[in-house]
Amino acid sequence: VDAAVEVMEAEWMSEGAVVPISRIEDIPRSEVSISGVVEVLWEPRHPSISQVGLIADESGRTKFTSWVRSDAPIVEEGDEVVLRDVAKNWYERRCSVALTGWSEIVFDERGQWW
Repeated sequence: VDAAVEVMEAEWMSEGAVVPISRIEDIPRSEVSISGVVEVLWEPRHPSISQVGLIADESGRTKFTSWVRSDAPIVEEGDEVVLRDVAKNWYERRCSVALTGWSEIVFDERGQWW
């Protein structure tokens, strides 16, 4: 069992691997890739923010921010997406993610965007 867990964790740690949302804090990189459902979107509080909301998988949820300068496509509540190479951010000991110009959104039902 220990060996299986070690192999699974090594796979999560590899660059480009999609990690469970509950584990993004443990990944020793500044960028991660996650997969989940857009649960809720809020009205951005600043003109430099395109979208802000929560993304969740079976392990947990986290806040995501899409900056206007990232030029990312618009997501909708209920969309199943993969957020690739999103930057980890920390605020009040909570980890969230942000889409940058290097990030990619892959829509499960709408196909790919890059």
